[in-house]
Amino acid sequence: MEYSPPPLFKQGASARAKMLLFALIAVVLLMADARLNALAAIRQVVGVALYPLQVIAMMPRDAFFATTDYFTTLATLKEENRQMREQRVLNAQQLQQSHQLLAENAYLRKLLEASERLQMRTVMSEILYDARDPFSRKIILDRGERHGLKPGQPVIDDLGVVGQVTRTFPFTAEVTLLTDKDHAIPVQVLRSGVRSVAYGRGQTGELELRFMASNADIRKGDVLITSGIDGVYPAGLAVATVASVDSKTSDAFARILCEPAAGVSRHRQLLVLLGDPAVQLPPPPPEAPVVDPRARRATSEKGEP
Repeated sequence: MEYSPPPLFKQGASARAKMLLFALIAVVLLMADARLNALAAIRQVVGVALYPLQVIAMMPRDAFFATTDYFTTLATLKEENRQMREQRVLNAQQLQQSHQLLAENAYLRKLLEASERLQMRTVMSEILYDARDPFSRKIILDRGERHGLKPGQPVIDDLGVVGQVTRTFPFTAEVTLLTDKDHAIPVQVLRSGVRSVAYGRGQTGELELRFMASNADIRKGDVLITSGIDGVYPAGLAVATVASVDSKTSDAFARILCEPAAGVSRHRQLLVLLGDPAVQLPPPPPEAPVVDPRARRATSEKGEP
């Protein structure tokens, strides 16, 4: 049994004729739009009408791009935040190092001025480490016998006496600090001229004037300097400042405690006094021989005709 379309679909022109008709219309519209720009208004109206549909159709794509951008931006921000934290730590470290270098530069300048004032040869040294004995106050310097250091030489900083060289090695030296319990240094009160001996008190970091009479002319705040009578420390170097004077003790002597003037536990660079004069003075000119006046007169008489 043959199948035939309903009569409704058999009406009108054939499909080929319709295709040719619509192709001709399309060509005419293209030529009119290209030559006369006649379809611009129609295109705008159609574009406005179809814009909501275009937005709805593009929503999945835009949502995908927005999500991708969000996670990409989040990862970028995390990485930038990490780099900024690392840079902040690095900047803080560099800032601390610059402050340390500035302080060290200022301190070295003071040491240089102190060396020029002493008018004797000095050696700049740096503290390597503290001695291993926990019951002593000793340090190790990076200079030794090869640099002219000998036991007994004073060690100072820009403020005053730090200690004394006690042992030397070829490239290092051991320095006993003023505050060591076995160290003593002759001192003199700058104000009154009273002489005494300052002894270290070990881990307390103080000095003590022992065997001083209760009526000794020493007050709180007096400055103690080296007296120079021991032949080791040059006279006039700052040693300590009197911190307390207790003359009402049960003993016959006053209890006098002092704070070291030097930065015993603060500085890394120190000066070692070698004891030799910094400038060698030229030898004096030879004196002219003394001539006896009588001999000079006799010589003149012989020369007369």
